[in-house]
Amino acid sequence: MATATLGASFAVPTVAASAEEADLAARFTLAVLPDTQFYSRYSADQFMPRYGSDPFETQTEWLAEHRDELNIPFVAHLGDVVDRVGTEAEWRAADNAIAALDDDGLPYSILAGNHDVLNSADDHFDTEYDLAAEPYLKWFGPTRAADVSTFGGADPTGFNQYHVFEAAGQEFLVLALSWRASDATLEWAQGVIDEHPTLPVILTTHALLNVEPDTVTPKEDPYGARLWDRLIRGNDQIFLTFNGHFHGAAQLTRLNDSGNSVTNVLMDYQMAYEGGNGYLGLLEFDLTNDRISVQTASPWVVTKPHESLTSYDQPFLEGPNQQFALDIDFATRFAGFAPDFAPGAADEPSLTQRARDILLDGFEAPAPIDLEQPGSREDFVEADGTLAHWRFGDTPGVVQEGQVFEDIAGDADLTRVAIAESGSPTAMVEDVTITNEANPFSSDGGAVCFAESDKIENRFSYLQTAPDAAVNDARLENGYTLETFLKIDGSWTADSNGWMKAITRSGNRSTMPGMPWSQWDYTASPAALGLSNLKEFQWTEVPAETTKGDRTAWSGEIMLDRWVHVALVNDPASSTSTMYVDGAPVLRNTTDTLGQSVNGDMPWIFGADWADDRALNGWAGCIGETRLVDRPTTPDQWLTARPALDTLTTTAPSGQLPAGSVVDAISGTGTPSATVSLTGDVAGTATVGADGTWSIPLGETATTGSGSAGAGQVAAAVGPRLAELAPGDYAFELRQGFGERVSEPLTGSFTIAAEPGTGGGTGGGAGGDGGSGGSGGGDGGATDAGGHSGDLASTGFEGAVFGGIAIVLIAAGAVFLMLRRRRVQSEG
Repeated sequence: MATATLGASFAVPTVAASAEEADLAARFTLAVLPDTQFYSRYSADQFMPRYGSDPFETQTEWLAEHRDELNIPFVAHLGDVVDRVGTEAEWRAADNAIAALDDDGLPYSILAGNHDVLNSADDHFDTEYDLAAEPYLKWFGPTRAADVSTFGGADPTGFNQYHVFEAAGQEFLVLALSWRASDATLEWAQGVIDEHPTLPVILTTHALLNVEPDTVTPKEDPYGARLWDRLIRGNDQIFLTFNGHFHGAAQLTRLNDSGNSVTNVLMDYQMAYEGGNGYLGLLEFDLTNDRISVQTASPWVVTKPHESLTSYDQPFLEGPNQQFALDIDFATRFAGFAPDFAPGAADEPSLTQRARDILLDGFEAPAPIDLEQPGSREDFVEADGTLAHWRFGDTPGVVQEGQVFEDIAGDADLTRVAIAESGSPTAMVEDVTITNEANPFSSDGGAVCFAESDKIENRFSYLQTAPDAAVNDARLENGYTLETFLKIDGSWTADSNGWMKAITRSGNRSTMPGMPWSQWDYTASPAALGLSNLKEFQWTEVPAETTKGDRTAWSGEIMLDRWVHVALVNDPASSTSTMYVDGAPVLRNTTDTLGQSVNGDMPWIFGADWADDRALNGWAGCIGETRLVDRPTTPDQWLTARPALDTLTTTAPSGQLPAGSVVDAISGTGTPSATVSLTGDVAGTATVGADGTWSIPLGETATTGSGSAGAGQVAAAVGPRLAELAPGDYAFELRQGFGERVSEPLTGSFTIAAEPGTGGGTGGGAGGDGGSGGSGGGDGGATDAGGHSGDLASTGFEGAVFGGIAIVLIAAGAVFLMLRRRRVQSEG
């Protein structure tokens, strides 16, 4: 059975015990700060109130504090210093963070990303800016840079700068190019390189290497190709580049015009958990052993209050392109321009190990959340208070107009709306299909998919509940949990599909009494889950107290063509609605909200938006099973969780039973809806009922034999009359499970003694001295060799014998096991 671990790529590494290391080498650590925009944006209203600290400031303070231990000569920032260029509070937060480097005298470079300039259009270059109006230059222009000890100069715009730092006996040049470097800026950069003909160059910029939707595979970018063709490939001194902007981590090594390697590294976590969760790059340059070791670490994670940690809070990222090594023969690689390049004194131990030791010292990692794939369609956790549970895992194929999908929890069945009634003149029947390619952690195993949705062509289709379904009017004033599985079509574009909706509570919020006017979405539905033009999940709702107006939660960027689980949890205790994407709470959630305002008798819609009193803007992608619960729930109750299998108990007998005992059934308790399988010398199956009890009746013996184990095989009874087991030995195993996902077995055995003087009969002579064969005789009785008489399996319950009848009572499950003893007829 396949499993996954939330935050698996964040697992705490196994770290060797710190010790004096013999392999001293010429080493230093280059630190890299990827996009900090959300740290700056949410410093005051999210991070400080929640954690008492700011990720950006924590990063810089940690680097300054440990610069000597890690031999850090330089820090490089990759741009997008802030999120909203016109918001001064964000610049102040960034200024406060960078001040930690200034105060310590730790050299750094910084550059502007697209969020740091007033016009970030792709066709607008740095020489076209109104320099006097640009906030970036006010906060991080050449005047500030001049106070950094490594600063060499800036271009005429002030957006681009270079630095020269010394480490491990050598000098390196860092060339920092801001967003959309113009031809003039590239000429300036070439001049800088020409003025330092013997220095290895590290190029930092905001956008250069892109990444595929898998967030791992490198992808070339048009602007990056411009930098490669016009600056990088013709300058052998540039051997390493870093950029942010594109969401993920990737690397690409290619050959320049001199036939030498240039490694491009993308590092950007702004759209990950907590806007990046404080992760930065630590690159150990080992000039003695010709290696650059890269690790991605978070000084912020280890400072958070422990009670706030989630499975995503790990001090290191260890996924692809997050921890790796580059083997580079420095002397050979630099021979064309620096023939005298050689390492300095070999006096540093492993700085990578030292960084790990520092970060892990005293840190107690949170336990990861292990997810297991379901074994069957029934393999999900039932949630008390479920109002609706929609599933689509039926026969794949085209969904016909009027086709119904059952709400397995209530009366809110979904029906495909006829095209003529949908409001889309361009929709086709084949636009909606059922597929079995569902999220692997959905037990339903199916999804409804909407193809060809296009708001420009007004093409969409949707499903809806009946107008009189009770769930339409649920105000959810005790909180709620709305869960779903979503996938965005790989053909998604912002122009055709931006602001599309997956699940909508239809209506018109402007008609609800007390709804305040809003510039945005005033005539939209009371609540909806969709995707913005930036591929962010948006959850918008009007609380039950309508006068509070719209409340909106936002995720980071969602990758195309990949299944994700989304949970929206409204908690009355905190008056918050929190969005979880694949188990991780997003950064931008809603506060001061409880329940939802609704327009009465307006249906829930799957596959389209509803605004201005009509359907529009269809979902381009798939929707898996979806559930609405009338209270907040926790991850162990979500559709991604699996029911426990360690609940199986049984009242099966053990030891030797008296002659004439009849075992009518094997019973016990377990997990509701699980299948209990009895195998061995007695066999059968049962489904655990809603009350947690099960019973497998035992029927006619399948074989007769010598009394050895296996001689009394039985099948589940199919008729009303139950037959007794023959005397003999019986061994069995019990398991409960859902399809392939099964529990460890409970094993047991018992013996039914032969009647005195019968020689063991057909069942065997398992008791007393009566022999072991069908023809055996003797005085075998109700007591085995150990002196036991009808003992029961150790389940926490005891049996009592009254007048030849053994009765077992399980109070919790009201399960009765009766061992009847036949009346012995005397002969003659």
